[in-house]
Amino acid sequence: MKRLLLLEDDISLVDGLAYSLKKEGYELDVARTVREAEAALSGTCNDYDLLLLDVSLPDGSGYEICEQIRASGNQVPILFLTAADEELNIIRGLDCGGDDYLTKPFRLGELCSRIRALIRRSGIRKTPENTEILSSGNLRIHLAENRVWLEEQLLLLTPMEYRLLCLFLRNKGRILTREMILNELWDSGGSFVDDNTLSVHIRRLREKIEEHPSRPVRLLTVRGFGYQWKEETS
Repeated sequence: MKRLLLLEDDISLVDGLAYSLKKEGYELDVARTVREAEAALSGTCNDYDLLLLDVSLPDGSGYEICEQIRASGNQVPILFLTAADEELNIIRGLDCGGDDYLTKPFRLGELCSRIRALIRRSGIRKTPENTEILSSGNLRIHLAENRVWLEEQLLLLTPMEYRLLCLFLRNKGRILTREMILNELWDSGGSFVDDNTLSVHIRRLREKIEEHPSRPVRLLTVRGFGYQWKEETS
């Protein structure tokens, strides 16, 4: 049984989600404030398979929880529940380490579909039998450990950044269209995300792997097509 943490202060929404998610077979813990969420996550982050975080809480924001989780190096999937479909809110959620967002009001079926997709991808990333190492220049991905090294520095990537990097290194030199990337990383032909969401993840990844993110030499934009990973040569 997969274990979820829901951070939400709307009692009516909490009651409905608690009933529906438990009916879907999930074990659900509920926090109604940032402080309650911090207490639930204290020392047990790895016990949760996914976090559902509301943005606006009485004592703070779900962004704070996300930032704390990512700063600790934990890569548990995080899905934001937002009240307004505003670009700044979406970008902030992705920038602080969120994997996806869902705008209220939403359908239970869509929520469950996104939860399943995020948990499945997280599980694939953690497969212990995979001992392959991907590399490009001074960048190495240890798939069995889910770790990325740049020279001797361990990079802290979000799950989406990690999946993007693996996708590019497995297709070095090949131009990947935005549609191809969305089809690979999201369900239903990328219907759950838009071009802006992908652009944010690409920008954040470049900030971690490029010496000059505004002038990338590894992860290149191919205008009118998509992106290409340029293999380094000595």
